[in-house]
Amino acid sequence: MSLIGKEISDFQVKAFVEGEFRDISKADLLGKWSVMVFYPADFTFVCPTELSDLAGLYEEFQSINTEVYAVSTDSHFVHKAWYDASETIRQVKYPMLADPTGKLCREFGVYIEDEGMALRGSFVINPEGKVVAYEIHDNSIGRDARELLRKVQAAQFVAENGDQVCPANWRPGSATLKPGIDLVGKL
Repeated sequence: MSLIGKEISDFQVKAFVEGEFRDISKADLLGKWSVMVFYPADFTFVCPTELSDLAGLYEEFQSINTEVYAVSTDSHFVHKAWYDASETIRQVKYPMLADPTGKLCREFGVYIEDEGMALRGSFVINPEGKVVAYEIHDNSIGRDARELLRKVQAAQFVAENGDQVCPANWRPGSATLKPGIDLVGKL
């Protein structure tokens, strides 16, 4: 079952954000674009490379009215311990959400019941709280933050220009397509 167009349910979780614990809820996501990046666990191998990759583009995400949220089934205390122990994770300025019960992971269909951890899932959520893009894959494959940024930019363009669509490899400023009978069979 596709999650495209699904409005996310109400939730409230603890988060670790730059030396502080905060509560994060659905209300925090509304009114701006959000990216939720689920990962298996703190103190692992591929996960810090992904969170660091996102940290390197965090200002670009923020410049397009997009908040990044990293989510694992670790507690907010474990997120803090990882932050304190790892130079790589100290680069992370975006909220690290704690989902020790797996409720949020289940909501997004990434929870691995037998392991109590999440699959690698990336979700783009529009300002109305609806999923507009997502990708879920095996935990042995790291993601590319630049591609995730491109997906957000494309989703934002389409939301603002509903009569146009973004072709493969589209980047801001590139040509778009305007669907219509005149394009049928021409591409």
